[in-house]
Amino acid sequence: MSAVECSVEETKLFYQKIGRTVQQIRKKRGLSQLELSYLIGFKSTSLVAGAEAGYSNIRFSLEHLYKIAKVLQVDVKEFFE
Repeated sequence: MSAVECSVEETKLFYQKIGRTVQQIRKKRGLSQLELSYLIGFKSTSLVAGAEAGYSNIRFSLEHLYKIAKVLQVDVKEFFE
């Protein structure tokens, strides 16, 4: 069995899709980036803004996505659909 290969571009697009999905759900719930940041334990919007914008060096971790799902009252799997 051989290892699965993913290009850098493919991985980047995967993270960008997750960021866009978080942004769409956040906006639908009427939360600002700052409000979401506070609710997941951050004092600034740098993580949320950067991950939603798809900056290559800023990504949501699984812990971040778990907390965001709780705040937005969605199943975490929605971020991957």
